[in-house]
Order: sequence, then C-alpha cells, then structure tokens
Amino acid sequence: MKVLHIDSSIQGSTSATRQLTAEIVARLKAARPDAQVSYRDLAAQELPHFSPGALTRSDELEAARNTAVLEEFLGADVLVIGAPLYNFSLPSQLKAWIDRIVIAGRTFRYTERGPEGLAGGKQVIVAVARGGVYEAGSPAEFGESYLKFVLGFVGIRDVTFVRAEGLAFSPQHRESALSAAHAAIPQPAALAA
Repeated sequence: MKVLHIDSSIQGSTSATRQLTAEIVARLKAARPDAQVSYRDLAAQELPHFSPGALTRSDELEAARNTAVLEEFLGADVLVIGAPLYNFSLPSQLKAWIDRIVIAGRTFRYTERGPEGLAGGKQVIVAVARGGVYEAGSPAEFGESYLKFVLGFVGIRDVTFVRAEGLAFSPQHRESALSAAHAAIPQPAALAA
C-alpha cells in the first residue's frame, strides 16, 4: 500500500491539520506496517501558481515538476490530506497541487456523456480544520464541498473527512474540538482497507 501524506497548513507545529494528518498516517502505519509513505509539505515547498508555461508544458522545469506531482498522486493508494480553511477556502498551496492532478487524459476525460474520472480506486482521508462551525450544506462551507467535487471529478469516491471545528472560539474549545477530531479518525481496519 502506498500512502501520500500532504500537509498544506502554513501554521507549522501549531497546525491542527498537521496534528491530525500525522495521527492518521501513524494509525495507517500501525495497521499496515508495510505501507510506503511519501510526504509532501505544500507550505514548506510551495508549488507555484498554475501558469501558461505549466498549461502548455513550454517550461521544461515546471513540466518536470508537474509530472512528478501527478505521478506521485497516481501512484498512491491512499491520500491523507491536511486542509485547513483560511477565509472560507482552502490554502492556495493546496489549490496549486490540485491544479497539477486534474489533468485531461490522465485523471479525467471528456466523453459524449460528460466527464469521466480516471483516477478511481483510491481512498482519501481529509483532515479539515476551521475556526468556525458550519452545518452540512451551509453556504459558507467551501472547503469540503470543493474537495469532494474535485476528487469525485477525477473518479475518487472513497473520501472521509475528519473535522476539527470552532478552533477560534476559545483555547478550551480548540482542545475539545481536536480531541473530538482525533476520536473521529476511522479505525485502523477501515484505514487499511
């Protein structure tokens, strides 16, 4: 089993999503000691915003980097993604990564019946952290809905969200929200399936 662990928080060691993704990966490794884990820190090694050179593949260095990101994604069986919300949306670092994995002909294709995902069969566990609390279907919730859509667009249906919400309310609420999120991490058998 190949695991791709992605962190995108800019908050370093104080990041709630980094704590959660580390715990998820540790549980995966405990359940499957043979798992191979690749790690990508999008805040420490930012991918540049998508550019005309990336789109046309005219910049060789950028094309090589983009190919490496895509192949890393395609080679993973399980993705663990840290997705904090900043100003109601995902970090631009995570969006830059997404721009490199949603590729016509590789992860999706257009058919007469509409788009078809080509990257299915993967399990994705997303650690979400947000300062507020948003009910399902809230018009203020753009992170989970976007990720669910874009992952589904490339064919991934097995997506689990682990949420730490209301982190900005108070230190006590942050602590209890993180405890609840840790308790909500799927059991190792479900993680290693």
